[in-house]
Amino acid sequence: MPTEPLPHPATGRPFPSPVPPGTGWPGDRAGPGTPCANDADDVARLAADSRDLEVLTARMSVCRACPRLVAWREDVAATKRRAFATEPYWGRPVTGFGDPRAAVLVVGLAPAAHGGNRTGRVFTGDRSGDWIVAALHRTGFANQPTSVHAADGLRLTGARIAAAVRCAPPANTPLPSERDTCSPWLEHELRLVRPRVLVALGAFGWEATLTVVRRLGWAVPRPRPRFGHGAEAVLGGPHGDVPLLGSYHVSQQNTFTGRLTEPMLDAVLLRAREYAGPAR
Repeated sequence: MPTEPLPHPATGRPFPSPVPPGTGWPGDRAGPGTPCANDADDVARLAADSRDLEVLTARMSVCRACPRLVAWREDVAATKRRAFATEPYWGRPVTGFGDPRAAVLVVGLAPAAHGGNRTGRVFTGDRSGDWIVAALHRTGFANQPTSVHAADGLRLTGARIAAAVRCAPPANTPLPSERDTCSPWLEHELRLVRPRVLVALGAFGWEATLTVVRRLGWAVPRPRPRFGHGAEAVLGGPHGDVPLLGSYHVSQQNTFTGRLTEPMLDAVLLRAREYAGPAR
């Protein structure tokens, strides 16, 4: 059950947690009549039938196809973290964000329980978001270095960020069945955006991206390319070759320990910009 309404930290408008579609949350594209996917077949049908990115975004934001993930994201939204106890939580699937005609698509793992699941925008409101958005700003893709909430004015130009799994999972670990159920959302996002370059954050993002593009009929090198920071593979897309670049994930486990540094992340994004070529 939704909790009592609390004020949004930017707009002051009250919302229950989780947030019902069409109630005015910043960036929400869905409405009360947006069709909802309740199983894997629904996801495949509704994704494939989405005529544009606006429709796709609305439909994925109300998906309820994975019972374990629905229960988890909504429980987190209701119980909250103490630091955010006075805020409403989005508590729904977190869609892709950024340029709808992006030359570079960055694919992560899944929303964080108290990041995207709280703010309603991917890589927003947590330290992982701080890292990737600051890097996108340093490399010329973002208009500002911070990603705090869905009404903070962040814009991406030439880049888009998405997650392989759109709901926050327990222990940040989606099940293989949940990854597969969710994959048509990413598949159709790729069809609509038509990026020139793909950047995978972490081994999960790398494997999920390869699986999705193969299902789309793209040519994937054999043997299957292996993930690593700075790894590169060339995929045969429907409109030409598409480089896939790998980066360690921007998780605290990697950034706090120095396994991933700012120069390392910037180098991958600058390489992506080089491959992407002139702006569309």
